[in-house]
Amino acid sequence: MMNYRARYIKTKETNKQHDRRQTNNDLCNGDANIFRDMSLFSQGKSKKVAIHPMDVQMAVFHYADSFLKQLMVTKLSQCQYALPLLVPDPFTQEIEFPLWTFRQINKSWKMKDVKNEIISKIQPVWKTETPMVSFFRFGSVSSSKSQLMNNLINEKHNTFFQRHCTGSSKTRLLMDGVVEIAWYCPSGKDTDQFNQCIAFCNLHGDAGDSEKQLQILAEMASVNVVILPRLDQKDKSAAQMQNLYKDRKPLICLFTEDESSVTEMRSGKYKIGLKERNQSEVSEELEQAINECLSFLSAESPSIFRLEDVSKHSGIRVDEKYDDGCRTGKEDAQTMMKLLKDKNVTEIKKSFLSCQGKLWHQWCIKNKELHRSQGNEIEMEIKQKLEMKKIREEQHVLDIGEFMKFFITEMNSQSPNEKIFFLKWLTILLDEHTSADLSALHYKYDEKWSEVLKLKENNERFEQQMAINLSNEQTELDKISEELQAATFGLEHILREIGQIYESCQSVNKNKEGLPCNFSSLPSLAAEMMISGFPQELMDGDAAHVPLVWVTAVLHELIQKLGDKRVFVLSVLGIQSSGKSTMLNAMFGLQFAVSAGRCTRGAFMQLVKVSEEIKIKEQLKFDFILVVDTEGLRALELSGRSRRHQDNELATFVVGLGNLTLINIFGENPSELQDILQIVVQAFMRMKKVRLNPSCMFVHQNVSEVTAGEKNMEGRRRLLQTLDEMTKLAAKDEVFDAECFNDVITFDIQKDVKYFAQLWEGSPPMAPPNPSYCENIQELKKTFFSHASKSYGLELTQLKRRINDLWEALLNERFVFSFKNALEIATYRKLETEYSKWSWSLRRTMLDIENKLYISIENETINTVPEIDLQENLNVKSEEVEKSMSEFFEKDKDKDILIQWKVSFYIKIKDLRENIVRETTKKLNEILQQREMKKRIDAQRTHHENDLLEKSKELAIKLKDKANDEKILKKEFDSFWKECVKKITAETPPIKDINVIKDMKQLLSNYESIPVEAWKNSRDIFFVQHYSDYIQKLRGVTGHAIRSAKLKFEVETQIKTLVSDIAQHADKTVMSYKISKTGYNKTYIQELADYIKARVAKYEQGSRNYVFKKEFYMDLVISICKRINKVITDQHRRFREANDPVLYFEQKSKEYYSIFQKYCQGATSAAIFGEIICQKLKEPIQKSVYKDTARDMTNDIQINCESLNGNRSKLEKHILKRLAEQEEFEKYITYFNYPRDHLKSFVRDEVIQYITDKFEASVRPKMKENIELLHQKIMEAAHRATTVVNTTSGDVQKWLDNFTQQLSDVLIFSVKELSGVSHEGVDDFNLLEDVISKLLGSVSSEIQHKFSTETFPVNLEEKDRPDEILIDHLCQCCWVQCPFCAATCTNTIENHSGDHSVPFHRVDGLTGSCYDETECLSADFCTNLVRTSKMFYTGQWFLCREYRKAGNVYAEWNITPDFSELPYWKWFVCRFQEDLENRFEKTFHTWDVISYEWSRYSKEQAIESLDEYI
Repeated sequence: MMNYRARYIKTKETNKQHDRRQTNNDLCNGDANIFRDMSLFSQGKSKKVAIHPMDVQMAVFHYADSFLKQLMVTKLSQCQYALPLLVPDPFTQEIEFPLWTFRQINKSWKMKDVKNEIISKIQPVWKTETPMVSFFRFGSVSSSKSQLMNNLINEKHNTFFQRHCTGSSKTRLLMDGVVEIAWYCPSGKDTDQFNQCIAFCNLHGDAGDSEKQLQILAEMASVNVVILPRLDQKDKSAAQMQNLYKDRKPLICLFTEDESSVTEMRSGKYKIGLKERNQSEVSEELEQAINECLSFLSAESPSIFRLEDVSKHSGIRVDEKYDDGCRTGKEDAQTMMKLLKDKNVTEIKKSFLSCQGKLWHQWCIKNKELHRSQGNEIEMEIKQKLEMKKIREEQHVLDIGEFMKFFITEMNSQSPNEKIFFLKWLTILLDEHTSADLSALHYKYDEKWSEVLKLKENNERFEQQMAINLSNEQTELDKISEELQAATFGLEHILREIGQIYESCQSVNKNKEGLPCNFSSLPSLAAEMMISGFPQELMDGDAAHVPLVWVTAVLHELIQKLGDKRVFVLSVLGIQSSGKSTMLNAMFGLQFAVSAGRCTRGAFMQLVKVSEEIKIKEQLKFDFILVVDTEGLRALELSGRSRRHQDNELATFVVGLGNLTLINIFGENPSELQDILQIVVQAFMRMKKVRLNPSCMFVHQNVSEVTAGEKNMEGRRRLLQTLDEMTKLAAKDEVFDAECFNDVITFDIQKDVKYFAQLWEGSPPMAPPNPSYCENIQELKKTFFSHASKSYGLELTQLKRRINDLWEALLNERFVFSFKNALEIATYRKLETEYSKWSWSLRRTMLDIENKLYISIENETINTVPEIDLQENLNVKSEEVEKSMSEFFEKDKDKDILIQWKVSFYIKIKDLRENIVRETTKKLNEILQQREMKKRIDAQRTHHENDLLEKSKELAIKLKDKANDEKILKKEFDSFWKECVKKITAETPPIKDINVIKDMKQLLSNYESIPVEAWKNSRDIFFVQHYSDYIQKLRGVTGHAIRSAKLKFEVETQIKTLVSDIAQHADKTVMSYKISKTGYNKTYIQELADYIKARVAKYEQGSRNYVFKKEFYMDLVISICKRINKVITDQHRRFREANDPVLYFEQKSKEYYSIFQKYCQGATSAAIFGEIICQKLKEPIQKSVYKDTARDMTNDIQINCESLNGNRSKLEKHILKRLAEQEEFEKYITYFNYPRDHLKSFVRDEVIQYITDKFEASVRPKMKENIELLHQKIMEAAHRATTVVNTTSGDVQKWLDNFTQQLSDVLIFSVKELSGVSHEGVDDFNLLEDVISKLLGSVSSEIQHKFSTETFPVNLEEKDRPDEILIDHLCQCCWVQCPFCAATCTNTIENHSGDHSVPFHRVDGLTGSCYDETECLSADFCTNLVRTSKMFYTGQWFLCREYRKAGNVYAEWNITPDFSELPYWKWFVCRFQEDLENRFEKTFHTWDVISYEWSRYSKEQAIESLDEYI
């Protein structure tokens, strides 16, 4: 839509020179001369040359391509301006006839027939047959020809630009020789100047200079009108005038120098004088003369003008023939149209577009029935799905037909330019083909509708008869409506057919016979059309259904072609024929159909690219605007269907889809306003309930006196009042607490309500668009950009998911309950991933802090660990995390969604920080306590070490003369060493091996009177199939039967949870004993047994209706004992290796022999002391390096390991992938029953694999880096100690104190390590430093040499291993299991707020759950189960679709009722069917039926489904 006033914008000079020429500042100057000054100013002004507006128009026209020319001409026509008909080239003077530019223009008019009844017509101008009146002039004339024509056509509007128009100038470069055409269209009223549609042609310039144009006009005109000064035989135009006068065609001569009124000189020949005459009078005479001429022609021989006939004249260039793309497009489109020849319009779609007909509509009905059914039998649902599959197969075998074949072939073979021409031509020709029939059907519909209304208004006296008549008429009306629907045939229906071809092929996964390409390429075709600016159907208005598979595929292709761009979705809602499409076309220059009979059905989306200039100017954060235009609410065609329901469905769909929704209101009918507002308010209320927050604006169209501010204020007040009333009504329907519209959506009544002027300035069909309407459009765009600038819009992938979520929820009818907000879920998953990073950052920092403090505790440099000190140490990192959180919540593109979780996550991080500090404080204080216990062991060991050193020194002195005899030295040392170790062993008994299992057996035998033989019959409780076997009796239940399968399943789940909890507690307790530091004690087993016994007793005392058999306790204790046996044994082994004198000194003999040799060789005290220091440092260095490397690798794994670096959902996906790859049933059972244990096992495997794969590339380099860094720190400490001692004349003790102090937070190494070592003679500290430097390199090399994938984990304490650190981090999540299928909640945060959820549930039968009264395993997915009216028992019966009413864990789960069945679990059930049935000793319900569909999934497809859906 254009503002026609744009043509009158004046051009301004770009230079800054002043127009005024002031010769003297003194206004009272006596020398002032008016004649001289005026002459000067006149000369100055005469130098200016204004640009003629029509030159601007024609310059753009000459340089435009075919599409822009067509757009220009179409816009000129909308503005009721004349259009270029014949255009001479300004350089070659070749005349062009731009026929292509007229192809999109339609004209409508009303006229009276022979019965004096008004008939309406609408036709494309290129096809219209009308009389044509041509105007031209000879010579230079004083009167304006264009002004005379304007007075005839529309005296209030300058159809032709004339000399008195604003901006006009004498200089005109590009208009001479141009012929313009305009049509007069009558309105069927008595005030019409002409009673038929007439074409008026205007030849600009002197006709004598444009002979070809004159010839064409004179030949084709019904009436010729000539303007000239006077008639003179000597004029060069005399001969031409004579020929015109002799011609039989009527001629009207207008003389500018003649004062006479209209005179008929002879039949059909008129003369009218113009000089000094009233323009109105002249116009009346001219109008009268033209009407008489046309009447004369009608009686004699009618002269008809057809636009296309202009192309028959030789000597002119027709654009359609010379543009190859246009010509090819037309030929291809005509070839397609030939296939429709002689076909009844109402039968075309049925014949040529068979896939979108009856079968598609049946499929849609079946799909809605399937989603909305509440049947209890899975076979019924499967039967329904099979029927739908059969319909798809029937669709698939339908003949594609030559029409669709040709279209697809052409679209796949043409260049982008040719495609656009082809599509435009096809649209033009289809409109031409159907327009006449559609007009007739609309007229027929209107008549019948009027009759129905009259019958409804009739007196009730004949109520019964009237009811019969009304029913008959209504049936007839419905029939006409169906014919209208069948006759409407456009490009959108062809695209709909392609969509159905694709969906049917995709359903059966094979190509359609006769399809000229692979079906997988069809979405690409539609995506290219969207990019080119063509609308794409989003909702099929005829079937009232979204072709989800097709739409999703098209958007996927769009993403492939454009990238995952951000789009802002603008939706529009309003009453039918309220100007929605017109408004959108005006706002964005779109192509939504607006012609009569072509109202939007369903919903269409069109892509609008946002230029970089606008993005910067308006501060927009998206790349495209996606405009969604909708079928009008309260459409009359829907009278035979559930209009209200479909309106609600459509409104909910587009409101949910839109970032902003425009609600378009037309006129001021209170009932219509109330009706649409109730629908809209309900839609927004549903969005509020599912936490979608779109914006809205109201556009009130066709409002008179739009400048009356008071009226607008009153209108806003009434609108808000109505919205508040509708909110209260909708709140009752939706069970929602809202008192006013602002409770539902953020809405500014002042800014978000726009009043629009009437579209037309005057009465159609000759009225131009109202400039005020165009200004209103600009104001609306301004407000729109204001809203849009605050939004990030949606990524195309998010849009794709949103469409799926909305439609799936609408299919299930219970929208709020069924809606799965994929964008919100994805955003929350993203937040979980960030939370994982934040929490890991805090944990990693605390690990470093803990390590330093641990070293200080071991070195006895600190004796307390206040909690406040740890908090202060963590402050810097906490501030970094808070800053990162703040940036994430404030700057992320989805910040509007994230805001709802901001407070709770800040609290979670605060709690996490406090927990980390608390746990670390507790851990370090335990180490402090254990340090005192270790002191004795360490002191004893140090005493022995130092004693050995002194004795070996004494022996060395005795053997000094044998220093060069290696054999004697070795023999003597070995003998000495053996005696010493023997003596030490006698004083300190060796630490024995332990047998945890034996200790537990003895304990149970002595205290629980359980015979040892019972061990042979015990079962591993972690692999028991039926925990109910352990139940001794059921309280309140007859016999031993459990009332329902569901109740039995609950009992199994409860016991399994008890076992899992006890096992987790046992694991934590064993780790807390620190056996590797303090050794094993049999009391540990006693404590565990007592704890297990107490937990089981407490469980039985709860509100249970059963108790356990004795075997339960025995099996549980024994199973847990076996479970913890390896950990205890490994830790005790580490303790024994560190503290058993025999083992310890066996390991140290080599080091002591080296020192012994040095003594024998007479090495200095400093050299020997240096070697002793290095030997003492060896173990601390190794521990430190291993520990640091482990922490580094943990961080590396947490960041780079694909399976471990995200949120819980991602981790779950990788666990399932690994299980499928391994295909081991028992591992699946562990995963089902003990998900935490399985996760730990998975993490351990992943860490081992990662370290193995990255060992040489990453692990070893990190280890080398750490050891070099430590080496550097040790040598720096040695150098500083040497410097201090040398400068202060200190002794060796001072050197040692200084050296160890510097390393006190780096290594577990203190002065006490050397307390018994003799320092005598150590006075060369530079030598000491050199010795340490030399030997430290050897120590480092030895540690590096021994470092391998085998030694790395073995030499780490349990708590320092990367897998254990990550397990501790990753297990801080939710472990609550679904009460139906036992799927574990995938929330990354333990004790999270909100409901538990999983991306996809499992088949219920995987946990042994079976149907009541049967022995059949359930084959339901939870999401499907909660749609139904099946029942489950938990002490009382509940409907599955009302599962939350069961309370407890049921009320805490959010299970969306839909058909989201993960193919992975279907594959699993088929793959392990026998294993499952053997394990649970039951068969799957209706296996033959479900296996037909489920068995088609391969393992590869199952794994792929995890990537697609999770």
